[in-house]
Amino acid sequence: MLKWIIGIIAAGLLAGVGAFAYFYITTDIPPAEKIALAEKTTVYYADGTTKIGSFAEQNREIIECGDLPDYVGKAIVASEDRTFYTNRGIDFKGIARALVNNITKGTRQGGSTITQQYAERYYLGETTSYIGKIREAMLALKIAQSQDKDQVLCNYMNTIYLGRGSYGIQAAAQAYFGKDAKDLSLAEAATIAGIIPSPGNWDPAVDADTAQQRLTRVLRIMKEDGYITAEQQSEAKDLPATVEYAANNMYEGMNGYLLTTVENELVASGSFTADELETGGYRIVTTLDKAMQDEIQSTGDTRPDGMPESIQIGGLAADPRDGSVKAMYAGSDYLTQQLNNATQSQFQPGSTMKPFALLGAAQEGVSFDTTFNGNSHQHFDGIENEVNNALEINWGNINLYQATANSVNTVFMDVNEHLTPQRTAQIAHEAGIESDIDETSPYNVLGINATTVWDLTQGHATIAADGVKNTLHIVDNVTDSDGKEMYKTVTENQKVFDANDCALVQKAMQGTTTSGTAAGTAAALGRAVAGKSGTANDETAASFVGYVPQLINVWAIWNPDENGSPQVVPEFAGYGVSSTGYPAHLFTEFMKQALAGTEVVDFPTATDKGKVGGPDGTWGLGAAYEQQKKAEEEARKQAEQEAQSEEESAGRTGVTGGSGDGGTGDGAGDASGDGGTTGGTTDGSGGTTGGDASGDGSGGTSGDAGTGDGSGATTPNGEAQ
Repeated sequence: MLKWIIGIIAAGLLAGVGAFAYFYITTDIPPAEKIALAEKTTVYYADGTTKIGSFAEQNREIIECGDLPDYVGKAIVASEDRTFYTNRGIDFKGIARALVNNITKGTRQGGSTITQQYAERYYLGETTSYIGKIREAMLALKIAQSQDKDQVLCNYMNTIYLGRGSYGIQAAAQAYFGKDAKDLSLAEAATIAGIIPSPGNWDPAVDADTAQQRLTRVLRIMKEDGYITAEQQSEAKDLPATVEYAANNMYEGMNGYLLTTVENELVASGSFTADELETGGYRIVTTLDKAMQDEIQSTGDTRPDGMPESIQIGGLAADPRDGSVKAMYAGSDYLTQQLNNATQSQFQPGSTMKPFALLGAAQEGVSFDTTFNGNSHQHFDGIENEVNNALEINWGNINLYQATANSVNTVFMDVNEHLTPQRTAQIAHEAGIESDIDETSPYNVLGINATTVWDLTQGHATIAADGVKNTLHIVDNVTDSDGKEMYKTVTENQKVFDANDCALVQKAMQGTTTSGTAAGTAAALGRAVAGKSGTANDETAASFVGYVPQLINVWAIWNPDENGSPQVVPEFAGYGVSSTGYPAHLFTEFMKQALAGTEVVDFPTATDKGKVGGPDGTWGLGAAYEQQKKAEEEARKQAEQEAQSEEESAGRTGVTGGSGDGGTGDGAGDASGDGGTTGGTTDGSGGTTGGDASGDGSGGTSGDAGTGDGSGATTPNGEAQ
């Protein structure tokens, strides 16, 4: 029996040794678990210092532990593993003690060392199975042999969950005391260390008594183990005050829209995945201007009395010279509505699509002085119904400058008929609009196809940049935690249109803000402004595009019902049909502040190289009409010149000839008819010796003095009328 017992024990020992050897040999130190290294990515405004928010799978910020006071790490060692500096990664006594307590008391006490916890979190993730725990122990042994204790402790401090949504000592220092970990006092460090086993329950703001007990325990152990003096223990004995904790949702308000736009742009670039952005600890600098962003948010959020709550607003501001987005109004609160009104929501742009057809006319060699029929009630090929202007106004015969300023539908339908809907759609796409445009419908020039504020801004920004397309972007650069550049947005500078053609469009659009549908806008800003208003065909949306050479700003409003279906935008706050003036109002309010104190940049000088009536003479009312109008104008001017010449001659000589009754020879005649040369009393002519000659007649050479309806005398004192 004894031999059997000894044999069984020996076999068990051999099996244990064999299993230990097997697990030890087959356990390698793997790459660090991704979740343990996860660090939040911080997003900044263009100044590189003002934070917008962060991406974080876990709220963690990896720090260099050499910057921490020595007592921060020592407090954690005192709380979690007093044998840390002497054990070999595993504390067998601690494991045995925990096992006995768990069996006898029904508790779930742990016996893991800091190295084991570090191995679990940093390399393996959480382990709960017995096999997993064995691998954890083997890994801890190997780590203890290959890594410095200070390195293990630092990684542990950067990894462990410490409550209040914080992972790592840096995030915890901010969450509990509103400061960096390097600035923690002894009492603050010991408080955090003391609540590690149950941070949610022992948070000083939740259970101050237990937190105080845990603080006292940590300080006592630190004193006993020689980490602090009795004086330091006494000075740190009181529980420090914590900052008020409220779950911080970084996506609240406008920030959610900005952060998701940044993330979407970087993911779409193919340079990052969403997971990498949430765990990589990057530093992202955007193109957003803090002052402009605050202003555009305030402008969009300020809703006038009587404006229905259902009306949605979207706005965007960008520098067309490089495509950098400066500000975005996407909604009032991301947590309330995740749909981005600047990049995702769609609306009918209406007449803000007309400038693309206008650009097409310039490309075709059509002079903007070409006259078109601007009246309502016209018919066009392929359209059964008649086409009208807003309010069915008849504008008469007008040129393209006037038609643009006043947004005359019938003129642009005529332009689109010559240009073709296919070409108009192609120009819009070349400018950068990615939304679908019906290439078969003549109505596409009136903006019947839905688009976004972002898309509309992109298209007009290309015209504003004199034909150079720069893709709109909100990210400037991305660097890693070491400052190495990981991503940089490169300005595209793609030349797609002729600069002079774009200058002609800009010139025409300036009429909108001086005398057209947005009259007074340019005066309000104190500089030349190109603009174009738009109203959806069924009055479900209104928009405005406006720009100066260095900044473009687009606004749109629309009125969806509960199911998202478009409804008519009603009049409100004094704004008329479909409230078409409200987007222009938003533009003016924002640009006043955005351009305050900035340089006045002039638009380029445009040269109209086109032919009146187009190269084939068929555009608008045609070249024949223009020639006839020109001939009539020249004849009118010639007649005026001849009349003026005759009048000047009559004033010089007093002789205009003509027949009539002679005048009296009193020496001071009025000549308002056709005068004569001699006086007389019969139905002859005025005389050379004077008299009143005011009759009609052909004048004679002799006669008696008298009065009549003649004209003019040549004698002194005569007054020619």
